Amino acid sequence: MLSKKYRFHSRGGVRYTYAHGKTIRTPKFSLVYNDNSRGFQRFAVVVSKKVEKSAVGRNRIRRRIYEAIRAELPAYDKKRDHIFIVYSRDAISMDFSELRASIHSLLEQSML
Repeated sequence: MLSKKYRFHSRGGVRYTYAHGKTIRTPKFSLVYNDNSRGFQRFAVVVSKKVEKSAVGRNRIRRRIYEAIRAELPAYDKKRDHIFIVYSRDAISMDFSELRASIHSLLEQSML
């Protein structure tokens, strides 16, 4: 699981990132990112009830994505806020290596 230090603690930061951030879209995920002045990166994962009705399923998707982010975190040093938005229910059954590759791809695109 991703350390609490690297997660958002209030909705204010999420709102600010939504309002001022840039977006990268793929068929299954979307990434909204914005620079911050905190000295470290922050991440959030948003899974709508339209994607998965049960809270258990939404939390499973969220935990899997946080784990993929944790595995990719040491490779990125830019101080940014990132919000991953899930559009597809496939994130539950997707192979973890494929999920990690898609997270890696989105983070790479945001670093350009």
